Amino acid sequence: MPVYENLVDAINDLQLRGFTTDFNLAFDAVQCKKSGKSLSPAEFEIVEHYRFEGDTDPDNSSVLYAIQSHDGSMKGILINAYGMYSDSVSDLMIQKLKVNE
Repeated sequence: MPVYENLVDAINDLQLRGFTTDFNLAFDAVQCKKSGKSLSPAEFEIVEHYRFEGDTDPDNSSVLYAIQSHDGSMKGILINAYGMYSDSVSDLMIQKLKVNE
């Protein structure tokens, strides 16, 4: 996996590599608001992930996921702040987004 200095560099490179869908986290899916399409945890894989820590503020920490649908029709990114799981997200989605180093 590539190593990135910051979130912006990672996003730009992933977009150049075809991860062009902008996903948002929903209760039980990742959604693309532009197309209206969504993927349940069973319909996608996380192919890469990157953690970024805020230099001066720990609240600025985030995880960037590179996501691809199983059928290959959608590739995109999801940015999620640490601790966001306290919002209403399904247990399946929490398990899917849990990444082990």
